[in-house]
Amino acid sequence: MYLAKVIGTVVATQKYDKLKETKLLVVQPLDEELAAMGEPLVAVDTVMAGHGDTVFYVTGREAALALDEDKKFSPVDATIIGFVDEVA
Repeated sequence: MYLAKVIGTVVATQKYDKLKETKLLVVQPLDEELAAMGEPLVAVDTVMAGHGDTVFYVTGREAALALDEDKKFSPVDATIIGFVDEVA
């Protein structure tokens, strides 16, 4: 799992059929001190996150597995799976 801050929304007129009902967000990866690191990426939102939220996400095969049962074999590289309340 990785930390990120939501910095934008992706608007797509065409999507993979199984992802048509999903929201795509642009997230900025963060380090353990909550400082920006690396390049922003697009992640599927499963928790109703919004602009400015600090979230955690998974990548790779786990990203598709975090989706609903009917979407598990979708071509997804990153999925937001929770909110960060505090980093101690």
